[in-house]
Amino acid sequence: MSDPRQRTAEAAGRTPSGKFVYVAAAFAALGGLLFGYDTGVISGALIFIQKTFALSTFHQELVVSVVLVGACAGALSGGRLADRFGRRGMLIFTAVTFIAGALICAMSTNVTMLIAGRAIVGLGIGFASSTVPLYISEVSPAGARGWQVSLFQFAITVGILAAYLVDYAFAGSGNWRWMLGLAVVPGAALGLGMLALPESPRWHAQRGDARKAREVLVKVRGTDNVDAELRDIETTLTQSRERGRISDLWRPEVRMAMVIGIGLAIFQQVTGINTVIYYAPKIIQSAGISSASGAILATAGIGLVNVVMTIVSMWLIDRVGRRPLLLVGIAGMIVSLGVLGYAFYAPTHGGSFAAVAVVTLMCYVAMFAISLGPIFWLLIAEIYPLKIRGSAEGVAAGANWAANFVVSLTFLTLVETVGASWSFWLYAALAVAAWVFSFILVPETKGRTLEEIEASWRTNKSVA
Repeated sequence: MSDPRQRTAEAAGRTPSGKFVYVAAAFAALGGLLFGYDTGVISGALIFIQKTFALSTFHQELVVSVVLVGACAGALSGGRLADRFGRRGMLIFTAVTFIAGALICAMSTNVTMLIAGRAIVGLGIGFASSTVPLYISEVSPAGARGWQVSLFQFAITVGILAAYLVDYAFAGSGNWRWMLGLAVVPGAALGLGMLALPESPRWHAQRGDARKAREVLVKVRGTDNVDAELRDIETTLTQSRERGRISDLWRPEVRMAMVIGIGLAIFQQVTGINTVIYYAPKIIQSAGISSASGAILATAGIGLVNVVMTIVSMWLIDRVGRRPLLLVGIAGMIVSLGVLGYAFYAPTHGGSFAAVAVVTLMCYVAMFAISLGPIFWLLIAEIYPLKIRGSAEGVAAGANWAANFVVSLTFLTLVETVGASWSFWLYAALAVAAWVFSFILVPETKGRTLEEIEASWRTNKSVA
């Protein structure tokens, strides 16, 4: 990076006195933990909810997927609300939403009440998915932005693993109410933590409050030497022609960024990741591990792989870059899905078959965790102009949840109709399409400031 002002800003972000930015990123990432917990917990709870309410296949799919309807609505509205009321305010509201949804789920006396609670939890997930990466990207220095925004994906994986462990802890008693209700704890931590944290400096600048923007920059960078970075932010705002309307998301200088964001959003889901997250115990039971506790324990092992490989991705993402990890990871997903489909094609189940299925699921999740998992959320926090960033990220996150809803609502039916093998081979074919899309269109953003990335789109130059 040749710009001395950029080097100054990055250096400030890395100094010991700039540790506050790490605290801010860590607390904001609790939204990701809630996202992961409420996404993953249903996989174990569903086994017992099915018995409590005598659910049909369709009702099982509905209990799982209704959260995604709420998530889509939350993502689409959360970005606009974050632009209007601030990133910090939206994260506090997100915490309250998670707490309310968890309590309703835990106290459900019938399936209708449970579905309503799951929809409210979904709103919280949608708010988190559109606001957390946005907040972290806007307080992080350019040289550390990759791994700090990836804290969101890391927190998601920790939340999923925590959900699997909680499921296992209560598997003996079958107490699904505690499984769903414990989301109140991280929800309260997120709300209390955000009360003590500042608003995004870029949001203050966008609102015309340069004094407050400078105060926050000094706080998160740990130095008074922030004038160059503040000038870059203000210059970008001055040059920007966008006014934050939905119609502006498709202006010529923004259109390609929107195509990339929405494309990655859809491919992250239609390649099958959440069929594993939501239905892993059922997949493993069908492979030959019959007991609920055994299936949930094997699922926890998959969750641990997800966490470990996300840490690997965080270490590599600002060193290797976004594109190489994305392409290598998707290629690994293609191979894993192909092998998984072949494993289910075998005439007998149980024993070595179950072991192959579990190991292949672990490989698939590992490849996702270094590629489409964190890199989608990182790129949509990086590639959009400041004045429409919240709205654009909300649209991309909304597309992600809409695709998630379709996949989750149809997975059990798809398996019943065409079989597990062809289901996984379909996801493999879609992963091939995701690789081609990423190879042709996705740029490299490693080491660039948000302002530089925005300027690249405006001048129709490659971001890479």
